[in-house]
Amino acid sequence: MTTLAEKKRTAVAARQWADKARRLGTLLNFHYAGVAVLGLVNLYLLAHMAFAWRAATSDNATAIADQTIAMKTAEIARQPLEGLDAKIAQATKDSDKFYKQRLPFANSEVLGELGSLAKKQGVKLTRGQYVYSPVMDGTAGALTEARMDYSLSGDYRPLVLFINSVERDKLFFMISGLTLTGQQSGTVGLRLRLITYLRSPVGTEGSDKSVGEAGEDAPKDTADHAADAPAAGGQR
Repeated sequence: MTTLAEKKRTAVAARQWADKARRLGTLLNFHYAGVAVLGLVNLYLLAHMAFAWRAATSDNATAIADQTIAMKTAEIARQPLEGLDAKIAQATKDSDKFYKQRLPFANSEVLGELGSLAKKQGVKLTRGQYVYSPVMDGTAGALTEARMDYSLSGDYRPLVLFINSVERDKLFFMISGLTLTGQQSGTVGLRLRLITYLRSPVGTEGSDKSVGEAGEDAPKDTADHAADAPAAGGQR
């Protein structure tokens, strides 16, 4: 009787242990499954963080490169502006010097200089015609453009020397046209077109020379015609 009861208790205990074992196995399976899921989630998050870090690093490098290029560009653009005030002052000084030393203020200067050059080289300068037009009118640097059209004759070498001397003269002359008009007995005829600019008188220049006064070496055919030409700044 005692033996049968013990067997029953033993069987009951065995069933209880078996139930506990099954429950424990199920819990372990859930635990393992949870650990696996957490591991996968961690791997996903790590991968996502790695991609995000790489993208951020790439964007930062691009942004830094763009800023570096922008800074270099600004630095290059700034260099010509360094000392701009001094450059403007020097340019103004050079311009004033050129105006005073190279540009005539009266037609008498132009006619006298051309006549002197022609006499020196032994050529004839005749039939001068003039056309005037204002340049930069209404400004401090206002000028009058003088376009001259002359007939020029002489031997070949003196003509070449005269043209060269005109181009190198202290007064500013620009040859705008040179045409052969004829040749006879060693004498060459040319049509010479010149441009110069008349400026306003400075200081006592207006009283030193008359605008319509030509020098003794001026082309005789043009002296009277030049007296009607306007000077820069509206003076005559």
